[in-house]
Amino acid sequence: MSIRLRLTAWYTAILAVTLIVFGSAVYGVVHFNTYNSVRERLAQQYNKIEPTVVLNWNRRSNYFSFEAPSDLTSQTFVQMIDYVNNKLSVSENLGALNIKFPYPDYNHAVKQQGFKTVYIQGNPFYLYQGTITESTTGQVVAMLQLAIYTGHEVELLTLLRNILVISATIMIIVASSLGLFLARKSMSPIGNVIEAASQIQNGQDLSVRIDYDGPQDEVGQLIDTVNSMLGRMEGFYKNLEESYATQRRFVSDASHELRTPLTTIRGNVDLLEKMWSDEEGDRPKLDEATLKQMTREAISDIADESKRMSRLVGDMLSLARADTGRTFDKQPIPLEILVEEVARRAQFLPRQADWITGDFSILNGVYVNGNKDYMQQMLFIFIENAFKYTPEGQVTFDALLYEDQVGIRIADTGIGMDKDEVPYIFDRFYRADQSRGMTEGIGLGLSIAKWIIDELNGSVEVVTRQGEGTTFIIWLPVVFPVPLE
Repeated sequence: MSIRLRLTAWYTAILAVTLIVFGSAVYGVVHFNTYNSVRERLAQQYNKIEPTVVLNWNRRSNYFSFEAPSDLTSQTFVQMIDYVNNKLSVSENLGALNIKFPYPDYNHAVKQQGFKTVYIQGNPFYLYQGTITESTTGQVVAMLQLAIYTGHEVELLTLLRNILVISATIMIIVASSLGLFLARKSMSPIGNVIEAASQIQNGQDLSVRIDYDGPQDEVGQLIDTVNSMLGRMEGFYKNLEESYATQRRFVSDASHELRTPLTTIRGNVDLLEKMWSDEEGDRPKLDEATLKQMTREAISDIADESKRMSRLVGDMLSLARADTGRTFDKQPIPLEILVEEVARRAQFLPRQADWITGDFSILNGVYVNGNKDYMQQMLFIFIENAFKYTPEGQVTFDALLYEDQVGIRIADTGIGMDKDEVPYIFDRFYRADQSRGMTEGIGLGLSIAKWIIDELNGSVEVVTRQGEGTTFIIWLPVVFPVPLE
């Protein structure tokens, strides 16, 4: 059963119970008041007749009789049973109707005193019966019955009951129809939610949103929540697609980068096998000096390509650790000592440009929260890139302070790059178009450097112009040193 039908059933059931209770209460009050008036009249008439019964003892005929009061209404009927003589006396109006009221026998007369409703020939009467006792002995000698015709009261109560039943039925039917309509209208936004969810499930269209211009009640809040959830899901799905695309590109580029050294190694190994084969027919006819020279060149190529593969695997391992959320231990590092050591070691790197270092004394007493090994790796990545893309000119390495941050600057006068390429230089395996095929590298260094900077809660600023050079400024937050104990 749908929610609409359940809500309508609940509304109808509650209304039905309310109407039944209300109708029963109204009917009960009217019924009580109506018959209470009848009881009062019967009691008054009974009290008038009862004293005359004893006084009207007929010695001659030896039986009891009663004298009806003059104000007895035509709708009030009297009947008396003489248990001594087994005689039945009735009032004139009752005799005219030629009917008799049922009465109990002598043994049950006392127990059956009181009010009750009787039907004679289909006509309703409200009856009161009481015993008459002999004044001296207290023995029951007769029973006096007074009855009032209550046909009008019965008709009134029947009409009231029919009105209550019919009106309650009509109200329940109308309320059920109206409740079903209101429930359907109230639940229609839920249907929109279901329809939107079905569209997403069938078509995977996360851009679907639920249109709703109603009040901000529970349904409105639910729709707002669902729309917000769909928006977040769409964002997550796009990020997931981008991640999958990046992963596929990463695997493709890594496979391409690994294939080249493997091909070189494989070719040199095949060449060495042929040159030093035991089979005379397979060995090339070369003199001893040429054979040794080619062997040394092949071994050198194998060594170079192996080193290249080792660097590639190491870089991929670092990025894999970054992808899994792994970080490194950090502690306050004296920055002056670190950058001076990097500057000293960088002058021995292969380069064609001049190496110029600035005055690092401004870093005296400056600490950053980091890891020495990773920070050195990050700086060497930027310095090696500067040397690589500066065939002539100079590479400058210095530092600057700004408020609570320290900036480490690596500037070159090399080939530079187009400004449109700056947003992509930290992507894996990305290299500027003009550098592809001209310089060595696989495009992972800057990705690793960016990961280290992010782990240090820092940022990197890039200023470049094609043909004029590039400047990187690594901004790191300054911390106070830990007191020595």
